[in-house]
Amino acid sequence: MAAVFLVTLYEYSPLFYIALVSVCFLVTSALVLGWFGLGVPVILRNSEETESSTRVLKKRMRQVKNPFGLEIPNPAAASVTRGVTLTPDCLEDCVLTCYWGCNVQKLHEALQKHVYCFRIKTPQALEDALYNEYLYKQQHLQSIKKNDKAEKYCQLPEDAQVVDFGPVPRARYPLVALLTLADEEDREIYDIVAMVAVIHVPDESYRLSCRTLYQYLLLAQGQYHDLKQLFMSANSPAPSSSDTFPGESSTDRGLLEKAGLAGDEPELQEENSKDCVVCQNGPVNWVLLPCRHTCLCDGCIKYFQQCPMCRQFVQESFPLCSKKEQDEDESTHV
Repeated sequence: MAAVFLVTLYEYSPLFYIALVSVCFLVTSALVLGWFGLGVPVILRNSEETESSTRVLKKRMRQVKNPFGLEIPNPAAASVTRGVTLTPDCLEDCVLTCYWGCNVQKLHEALQKHVYCFRIKTPQALEDALYNEYLYKQQHLQSIKKNDKAEKYCQLPEDAQVVDFGPVPRARYPLVALLTLADEEDREIYDIVAMVAVIHVPDESYRLSCRTLYQYLLLAQGQYHDLKQLFMSANSPAPSSSDTFPGESSTDRGLLEKAGLAGDEPELQEENSKDCVVCQNGPVNWVLLPCRHTCLCDGCIKYFQQCPMCRQFVQESFPLCSKKEQDEDESTHV
C-alpha cells in the first residue's frame, strides 16, 4: 500500500522532488555542522574584518648592558702587510688581544666550550680553548681605560712572512680581536664578560675592504650571542632606544654604532622625519624576525603577519623602545 502511494506520488506530484531535495539538504547540513560527530570544521570570516585574527608573537626582552665597543676608523688603509687600526670604546677598563690567522673551526669550537665547558673571561682562557691554533698573537699590555678612544695599531711582524690567507673558503680568519674586562670585580658585575670580533683584512688573494664579519658577545652564564645588523631605512631617524641582539636593549645609538649595527647616517635628514613604510605617519619602532626589517610603527604592527618589505612571514617581533621612552624622547625634543 505504501509502495503504491509512493509510486503514485512520484508519477503525479512534484512534491516528491521537493521532498527529495529537502532531505538531501538536511543530510548535507548535518554533515557539515557535525551533527553526526564527524567534527567537520567550519570557517566563518567577517568580510569587513580589519585586524588580523592571529597576532604576531611579541618577543620577551631583557635589558643587558654591553661594556664593549670596537670600531675600525680607517678601513681603506688596512691590509695584511700594513696592519689595521682599531678603536676600542669600553665602559670599563679592558684588555685588547688580537689573533692573526686564527683557525676557523677552532674558534667556533672555543665558543661551544664557553657554553659547555668553561667560561672565556680572559685571553688565556680563549687561547686554551683554541689550542694555540693561530699564527701570531698581539696583546696591548697596558689595559685600555674606560671611555678612552685611543687608536690601537695591530700588525703582523715582518718575519711572519704572511701576505695572504689563501683562497676562499679559508681555513683561517685574518684577524680575531678579543676584548675582555681587565678588573676581575667587573666580571662579576656585567652579564657580558667578553667580545670576540672576527675582522676581514684585505690581502693579495682577497681584496675586499676591511670590515667586521662577526661579533660575538660572551655572557657570564655561558651563552653567547651573534650580533645581527638591523635593516633600517636610510631616511629614518635613529631611535632613542635600540636593540642590538635578542636579550639586549640599549638607550644609546652610540652603542649600536660601536657594535656595527647602525646604517650610515644620511647627510641631510629631516629633524622630525616619520617614515613607517605603511602609514608614513609614525616613527619606525618595530623589528620583525627573522628578516630583521625595521619598518613599522606601533599602529601598523598589529595588521601584518608578513613583512611589508620582503613578504617573509613574521615569527616574532620586538620594539626598539617602549611607549614611555617614546613619550620622554618626544618631550625632550619639544
